[in-house]
Amino acid sequence: MDAATTPTVRNVALVGHAGSGKTTLAEALLLRAGAVPRAGRVEDGSTVCDHEPEEVARGSSVALGVADLDWTCSQGRPHRMTLLDTPGAPDFAGAVDAALAVADLAVVVVSAVDGVQSGTEAAWRRCDEAGIPRLVVVSQEDRARADFHRVLDQVRDLAVRTGHDAAAVLPLELPLGEEQALHGVADVLSDRGFDYGADGRHRDCDLPADVADEEHRLHGEVTEEIVAHDDDQLERYLSGDEPGPVDLERTLAREVASGGAVPVLVASAATGVGIDRLADLVCEIGPAPTDRPARLRVGGGGPDDGAETELPADPAGETVLHVFRTVADPFVGQVSVFKVLSGTVRSGDRLTTAAGTEERLHGLFRLRGREHLPVDAVAAGGIAAVAKLGSAPTGTLLATRAQPVRPATLPARPPVLGLALVPVSQADDDKLSGALTRLAAEDPTLVVERTAHQAVLRGLGDAHLAVAVERLARVFGVHVTTEPVRIAYRETIARAAEAEGRLKKQSGGHGQFAVVQLRLSPLPPGSGFAFVDSVVGGAVPRSYLPAVERGAAEALAAGGPLGHPVVDVQVEVHDGKAHAVDSSDMAFRTATAAGVRAALASAGTVLLEPTLRVTVVVPPEAQGDVLGDLSGRRGRISSSSTTDDGRVRIEAVVPEAEVVRYALDLRALTGGRGEVVLAPGDYEVRPGHLAPV
Repeated sequence: MDAATTPTVRNVALVGHAGSGKTTLAEALLLRAGAVPRAGRVEDGSTVCDHEPEEVARGSSVALGVADLDWTCSQGRPHRMTLLDTPGAPDFAGAVDAALAVADLAVVVVSAVDGVQSGTEAAWRRCDEAGIPRLVVVSQEDRARADFHRVLDQVRDLAVRTGHDAAAVLPLELPLGEEQALHGVADVLSDRGFDYGADGRHRDCDLPADVADEEHRLHGEVTEEIVAHDDDQLERYLSGDEPGPVDLERTLAREVASGGAVPVLVASAATGVGIDRLADLVCEIGPAPTDRPARLRVGGGGPDDGAETELPADPAGETVLHVFRTVADPFVGQVSVFKVLSGTVRSGDRLTTAAGTEERLHGLFRLRGREHLPVDAVAAGGIAAVAKLGSAPTGTLLATRAQPVRPATLPARPPVLGLALVPVSQADDDKLSGALTRLAAEDPTLVVERTAHQAVLRGLGDAHLAVAVERLARVFGVHVTTEPVRIAYRETIARAAEAEGRLKKQSGGHGQFAVVQLRLSPLPPGSGFAFVDSVVGGAVPRSYLPAVERGAAEALAAGGPLGHPVVDVQVEVHDGKAHAVDSSDMAFRTATAAGVRAALASAGTVLLEPTLRVTVVVPPEAQGDVLGDLSGRRGRISSSSTTDDGRVRIEAVVPEAEVVRYALDLRALTGGRGEVVLAPGDYEVRPGHLAPV
């Protein structure tokens, strides 16, 4: 049985820019807790959280890593901590959303060398959207050019730009030494210094003179900020009775849970400095699942529809699980990682999806990277996994009875890049559809489309799609090559035209005979295809008119003179001839198709290209560059406005051919700080001076 109780559970998402040290920090926490005998290294692919072959090959996280550890805090209380290690690259931002859906605290990891970067800002804003409390860890303090104070100023500036009070950013520690000279931390709440040895454990030490004055000043500022949120403490403080560190932490914990305070800590995963204190403070001031009821939506058709309700994390309540990640394992099948939102789940329990499908949970286990740690039961707030659930893709709720509820998740991230997949062999073609379905069930940010000629996989970037193709081969045994997605060009008739469609063939026995007189004329954009019967006197028997309509539709769909389907055309049949013996449906279909082709050739066609509605959100300093870039892509700017957090939102209509890889170009143009959403637009005439397609 899992001994952890709900109040002692801590679910922690590690978020931040790529390369800020999240995975290495997780490794240091696992080592310090005794969960692993030695620390792995990202460089040689030996870390607990980055264990997938795609991660080892790239030397970076591409998926959500889950690692459990047990920690007894400085106050002597045992806790169960689940680390959710997220990728920092924007291509894998779906893993950040999955972690924030179940985490109770986000640890924003910021490199002391590189400071606040685009990935830091993106993670911070996503925490705001999810309503997740956060704590900042300034990592890599032992490296050359580390500068804690510069980073602290950047974090405060980020807080202000996103609508927070700069005073809410509370440095609880200062580094003792920096770069290679880092050897400890100063605790602002207790006015004490801690020195670290080679064993990663801290010992009391005197504060150096160059730190003592700043530490004492910060102690006063931080104490005043904390007690300002507690009337009793504030009254005592004003009367000269300063609360002790334990009392301050108790008040600070409430402020962290409400989002009113963002503590800042110092850590070095390489030397162990600050690692144990980070674990202590996560347990002592971090919220438990009991502090953060799960948010669910009831009713409504779409993911953002329906009334929102809360479900307390009560171990004695009705059992409800949220499957927030699924992984297709080539050895044990599908592994479903879940959080118990309410109740207590036990091995062998039978639970039901919202659709009424029953699932039995065989063999629960906690995760520590690729390691499975069996447990008999998991109480509310706990995170665990189970294998071989047949109908529980990512995002599924399982409960003791079918309920029309779903998690109140963050807004979906729409795909911004697509690739067409070409199976290498017939065997790969046979398995491709099923494999893509399972791949999309694992990762909701992957979207599968089937066009008339291509199987298209869309995602959040080129690295995202490359990893998906690699997983298709490694996990599902489906090998594909890739090619660009074809732009769905269309044609429309340039002017009205008439033509005759005739088929006369005699080959012994019954022949084939049909004649139709056709008029083709343009329709307003978006009208599609219209068929008009103007035949009088029975020149074309009414029984053949459906065949005439079908022949016209097939001819237009087959493509005009430029080779693309023809749209926005009215086809009118006004006369014709039939033979009592030799006429047939097939004859009239064939004759009509020939007449349509002749009319299109006579009148000529105009090439239509699809457009996209492009919404870009960028920092103000990038507005000019983005506007100029969109104009250079033949874009028409619809509007430009300022968002609540001071950024600029630009809306434009741009031909699809011009923005095939726009998301990647925008990242380069804005240093990763630009966001784009692409939505289908209308078809417009492609200028004739451009190269033919």
